[in-house]
Amino acid sequence: MNVFAVLDQAAARFGDRGAVFLGERQLLTWAELRDRVLRLATSLKALGERGTRIAVASENRPEIVELMFAIWAAECVFVPINYKLHPREMADILADSGAAQVFASAKIFDDLSAATDVPVETIGSPDYSDRFGSDPAEPPTTDPGALAWLFYTSGTTGKSKGAMLSHRNLMAMTVAHLADFDDPDQNCSLIHGAPMSHGSGLYIPPYVLRGARQVVPESAAFEPDEFLDLCGHHPGSSAFLAPTMVQRLIQTERPRPENLKTVVYGGGPMYVDSLKKALAAYGPIFVQLYGQGEAPMTITGLRRRDHIGADDATLGSVGYPRSGVEVAVFNEDGTQAAVGEIGEIVCRGDVVMSGYWNNQAATAATLKDGWLHTGDMGSFDARGYLTLRDRSKDVVISGGSNIYPREVEEALLEHPDVVEAGVVGAPDEDWGEVVVAFVVGDVSPAVLDAHLLERIARFKRPKRYEFIDALPKNSYGKVLKRELRERLTP
Repeated sequence: MNVFAVLDQAAARFGDRGAVFLGERQLLTWAELRDRVLRLATSLKALGERGTRIAVASENRPEIVELMFAIWAAECVFVPINYKLHPREMADILADSGAAQVFASAKIFDDLSAATDVPVETIGSPDYSDRFGSDPAEPPTTDPGALAWLFYTSGTTGKSKGAMLSHRNLMAMTVAHLADFDDPDQNCSLIHGAPMSHGSGLYIPPYVLRGARQVVPESAAFEPDEFLDLCGHHPGSSAFLAPTMVQRLIQTERPRPENLKTVVYGGGPMYVDSLKKALAAYGPIFVQLYGQGEAPMTITGLRRRDHIGADDATLGSVGYPRSGVEVAVFNEDGTQAAVGEIGEIVCRGDVVMSGYWNNQAATAATLKDGWLHTGDMGSFDARGYLTLRDRSKDVVISGGSNIYPREVEEALLEHPDVVEAGVVGAPDEDWGEVVVAFVVGDVSPAVLDAHLLERIARFKRPKRYEFIDALPKNSYGKVLKRELRERLTP
């Protein structure tokens, strides 16, 4: 089925109920949203044949919901772009995807237009409004295996690659979310605090299917106080947030709004100490996902009940395999690792992408014998919980021993004066690599050495500390380890 069908069903079931909100203000009912989507789809069909790529580059705004479904109703491919990228980076994605059109925020129109030959249209402009004068398109009858979304990776390791996600992939993600994590209905809401171009946008289909409100903050961004106010106003509020966003919520010291029922966190490491603080402040409303753009949001997860009374090993894990997804840990020779043994995490199932757009080499390296090779290192315990150790490329091999940066980071963050920590390997003639810790906080190396000696093996301790004002991150809150490594280059 085409993912447009979830909107079709919502309009049939909940037609006159509120669908799209800007802040506290209702903009559209489900019936009105469906009508706008089908009118917009008629206009979009003029851009090209079935499978035409249409890009959207914008801060969070209500029109993203109608653009997403209109692109699918036109049997085209949705290509969301992080609007905080440099215009040249956006132009690279437009060129790689072969997009016929990009709908962009007025904030970036001039810079993007100068960087690309792809036609740019401002969302909300008179030209955009004129598109709704068309007659409604007929609902699509797309093959479920057809391409629906080009998900460009956030590029923490270099140039972004476009993961090809089909309608089947997105529906598998939708079903898994409803089966494993949340059970919204027409009296619930999805608050778009995180970017709709990535994590928050992927959650639109499951909540639309159940008739839950789509709420876009007026700030078009994540402002903790505004987010909490919206959760207090809208019933049954849920949201996807990056771990850094959860930390900012807790730092407000405001109590949890009664209406806030689910926070799905993921997209970066949630350290155990931070998670304990969040649970103490808000209670067991948290759900953890582990996934990638290549298997969107859906490899393993920790449910709400997994957080209740959990020990550090459980809280530090990424939970059980998700519904409809098979997960394994492979040794270097391709055999399955034993319980407790660290290897590469692989998965397969209907949620896994078909490959990378225009990149056969990367596809062949990532999809092997039906398995998606994640590039992440981890291990299963006897209970079936998966724990991430690190990205395979981030593992520090020092004197023949594997050192996992996340373990060192977790230990550093247990010190009350450490605000942030990022650990990387630096080349060393004697050891091959040595551990270097970048630390944000007012604390001395001697104090940190003593602190770590009580927590991790001596050989895992950093050989060097670099104190900085803040860790470099991309716009989704992921620490850019490559930038940390670059700082070590003479």
